[in-house]
This record gives sequence, C-alpha cells and structure tokens, in this order.
Amino acid sequence: MSTLFGRLSFMRADRMISTLLLLQSRGRITAGELAAELEISVSTARRDLEALAMSGVPIYPQAGRRGGWSLVGGARTDLTGLTAGESRALFSLLGAAEDASPETASAVRKLVRALPGPFRGDAEAAAAAIRREGAGWGGLAVERPAAVESVQQAIVDQLQVRLDYTRRTGEHSTATVSPLGLVVKGNHWYLVATRAGTEGTRTYRMDRTRSVEVTTEPAERPADFDLDREWQRISAFVDDQRSRVRATLRLPRRYLWVLRDHFGSYLDHVDELEDGRIEVSVAAHTARSIAEQLAGWGTTVEVLQPESVRRELAIIGAELIAAYGAVASSN
Repeated sequence: MSTLFGRLSFMRADRMISTLLLLQSRGRITAGELAAELEISVSTARRDLEALAMSGVPIYPQAGRRGGWSLVGGARTDLTGLTAGESRALFSLLGAAEDASPETASAVRKLVRALPGPFRGDAEAAAAAIRREGAGWGGLAVERPAAVESVQQAIVDQLQVRLDYTRRTGEHSTATVSPLGLVVKGNHWYLVATRAGTEGTRTYRMDRTRSVEVTTEPAERPADFDLDREWQRISAFVDDQRSRVRATLRLPRRYLWVLRDHFGSYLDHVDELEDGRIEVSVAAHTARSIAEQLAGWGTTVEVLQPESVRRELAIIGAELIAAYGAVASSN
C-alpha cells in the first residue's frame, strides 16, 4: 500500500479517477486518447498510466498498432484486480484531494460501486477518514508527515495508536488514543481522536508527532461521530481563541505573501493604498502574540492599532536593547 501512496500522490485525483473510469468504459485506451480526453500532454498521460500500473492497479500496456492500456481480463465494470489494501489506499488519497468537486465526488461513488463487495466498506471508511480545508492557521509550511499513512490505516482498521508527541510548549508526552479522522488544513495535518478517561475529542498536529505505534487494541469510535461536523466545532473553538485581539497594519504590498504565511487565515481586509502600500487586519489570541510575530519586521510593518500591540512591540524592543545594546555600542 505504501507503494500506491508514493506513486499516486503525484497525480491529481480527478485525473486518476477519470483514467480509471475511461478504462472501465472502453476496456482499452492509448496515451494519446487519454491526453485528448483529459486535455493533458501525451507524456503526462503516459506517466499517469505507468504510475497506476506500478502501484498495483490492474492495467497493462499492449504494443502494436492496435495497442494501448487495458484492464486485466478486459474488466469493464468491476475493479476486481484491486486488493483490499490497494482499495483503501486509493480512497484515502481521494479523501484528501484538494479538488473535491461535485464531479469528483460522483466519480468516487461510481468507483465504490465498482469495487468487489468485501472491499467497499473499507474503501468508504478510508475516503471518509480524511478531509481537506483550504486556509491554514498560519505557521511555516511542513512536509506530509511520515506517520500519516500509519494513522490512516489505523482509522480504517479501527485500532488504537500510541503517540509520542511534542506539545506546543516543547514538552514531550505519550498518549494512547482512538483515531477518528485526519484533516489537512493549509499545510498541516491534524489528527482528531478520543482518549480513554477524557470527554470529547482531542486534536494532535501530526508534524509534532515523533512516532506512531499502531496497537492491537480496538478503537472506541462514537456511534454518531461525523468528521465534518466535529471539525467545524473544533475550528470554531480555535478561531475564537486565536482571534481575540485584532490589529491593523500597513506595509509594502510586495510583502503581503510573507505576512500571510505568518498569520494564515487570520489575515484579511486587504486595502490598497495610493503610495504602493496595503492596509491589512490580522488577529491572534493575545496582543503579545501579534507583537512577537511582527517584531522581526522592524519598521517595515507599521502597527496602526490597537495600542496594546504597539505597547508590546515597545516592550520587546526595550528587552532587545537591554540584552544586546552593549554589543551595538561596542561596534
């Protein structure tokens, strides 16, 4: 299954679905025909077909004038060549697709119906285990954590996992949790889980997870759990906590993308000014937090309000002078 993720993660979900559906409906297709259908280059179509084949999807190339790519055995309505693991992997990838349009969702349903009966439940569970949300909560971009695949599998298999985790404060902790779902928000992966002896769900940022061990203990999953509904509740709570203080800033327009990386979805209300600068609004849970994120900008960013953020910047400046003023005067 890891091969499937590794190969298919470079393919757009809509192309992958479309390719499989075209193969099902026609039985055979050439790279040129696929390129024309999907409006991509022939080389891209060929790479996609090769990636599908190398990852275990039951298709193979045929040489000659009447050649092309075909499903094993000419299968047109049943993806019986997929193993249970490959089915779960395929639908896990679709669940995390950024382009989850109505057409993509419809295609996913068609593929579920085309799977062998014993595989459908796991495939649907894998697709439902992951959700993607656009704008993040700010912070530096991170690569897809290696532990994501193990957690995905544990969600489908309904097994508990033991996390070795680094808290936001830098403290290390371990916890055995029942994984319920994964959410990709911006550039970060979050695990939604329950923990024995505590009420409600907990959220763990996957890039802070040092290791994951899948146990043999069955996970405890609430009967009425819905990942979308629960994530909406979590997001609303976090947004409320992280947007208690709002500041108005001015800065050169060319730095907007950098500031947006700092504040993520907590930057809005961008107004263009005549002098080439912009005026924006940012938010955080405290005035100190905003000041800490802006301190490194020096005078490039002007804080118009509130006074509490301006005061915190002055305090930070005084602290820096106290710590490093002697170094500056010696030069």
